[in-house]
Amino acid sequence: MGKPSGFLEFHRAKPKPRPIEERLGDYREVYHPLPITTLHEQGARCMDCGIPFCHQGCPLGNLIPDWNDLVFRDQWKLALDRLHATNNFPEFTGTLCPAPCEASCVLGINDDPVTIKSIELSIIDRGWAEGWVVPEPAEVRTGKKVAVIGSGPSGLATAQQLARAGHDVVVYERADRIGGLLRYGIPDFKMEKWRLDRRVAQMEAEGVVFKPGVNVGTDITGAQLLAEFDAICLCNGATAARDLPIPGRELAGVYPAMDFLPLQNKNVAGDNGPNSPPLSAKDKHVVIIGGGDTGADCLGTVHRQGCRSVHQFEIVPRPPDARTPNNPWPQWWNTFKVTSAHEEGGDREYSISTVRFYGENGRIAGLETVKVEMKPGADGRMQFVPVAGSEHKYPADIVLLAMGFVGPERTGPISELGLELDPMGNIKTDGMRRTSAPKVYAAGDCARGQSLIVWAIAEGRQVAATIDQDLMGESALPRPLDFGNDRRPFA
Repeated sequence: MGKPSGFLEFHRAKPKPRPIEERLGDYREVYHPLPITTLHEQGARCMDCGIPFCHQGCPLGNLIPDWNDLVFRDQWKLALDRLHATNNFPEFTGTLCPAPCEASCVLGINDDPVTIKSIELSIIDRGWAEGWVVPEPAEVRTGKKVAVIGSGPSGLATAQQLARAGHDVVVYERADRIGGLLRYGIPDFKMEKWRLDRRVAQMEAEGVVFKPGVNVGTDITGAQLLAEFDAICLCNGATAARDLPIPGRELAGVYPAMDFLPLQNKNVAGDNGPNSPPLSAKDKHVVIIGGGDTGADCLGTVHRQGCRSVHQFEIVPRPPDARTPNNPWPQWWNTFKVTSAHEEGGDREYSISTVRFYGENGRIAGLETVKVEMKPGADGRMQFVPVAGSEHKYPADIVLLAMGFVGPERTGPISELGLELDPMGNIKTDGMRRTSAPKVYAAGDCARGQSLIVWAIAEGRQVAATIDQDLMGESALPRPLDFGNDRRPFA
């Protein structure tokens, strides 16, 4: 380590956000980059811990201590090489990943962990600024053709790895632009889309062909793809949203989050012309049901649209401020978190369940809630029990359902290709990401279920190595370690 005593000398430093009144007036990213001297100090905080548990926390197996030390030593090009060795898109994870690596940092046992995510983003931003990130086309083409369905992080990682192995890769995306949830599910204030556009340009220079606006199952059939390509990989996400089937659900003004967020992203991109997005929270009372990342994305968006008020509901109790004995290091920390969107305003309500929506003339006017407690049922399983006398009504002009996703959409390529599903309703794959159909593979949320961007990229890299192996008999592509249920070696 460059400075063995660094963790004793320097405290954790986080990027500073832009002032709230400034950032609410635009959709640019919230945080300022850390100064170079601060980054040197933060890299120095990485301990000589013996066993780097950050590796266990990161599905990509990122070489975190290596590039922390290189940043401390001001060797940025080498740091970038080590970062790209395991991660195709560190600017995506550096802005969007919740950083399970930091939850596993050994320093976090009794101190603040290393700012791994901020260092990662700084490395890749420096790499682009210096011109170190360039296309890496394959020197030899194999003549094999692979279709990738979906252009989210797993699809992009799959495509880039296969193209660099020399295969002809075509990515099909049903939306009008490439990027999947990176494009339309993530607000620009979390990740501006120029970060995505320059990666797409890099991949096009490496030979990847992108076909947006093509819905597999409608515009082209699974049978056609099987006839044309040597392999097909589904990376189409878990886009079937969890609904809330209670009285009044049919009222106008109640929307799934993913019917709302893409409209604002399209507006920022100029796709709606000079007008406001077709669905806006301006001067409206808003209720967001769901307290996760998607709920926070909705929260930051309605703030910027100029909502009159906003409440965010979560059915579970408020998390503790610090780890509890049943949530020890190095597990993911189940603690109370405040995102930049929460800093900007709104009321967060915990242990609350929506009973019904009510309205006027077919449109939402408000909703009725009740407080709940978690108690064991007759079968011993925890359930939510209403608290008598806790009923309450909230006015609402817009209700956004941000309660997560229940798996991939069953129509389209899944049904056309006759793929077997697992008990959770995801595409069933073996430890190598092969599905029940010959020549067909799956990776990311459509096979794992709703998960993190690091898992999506890791599985894209995994499935690319499997496809390359099956097509060529061997593969030199790296395969990330899988810390999930599949532990079989790659052979």
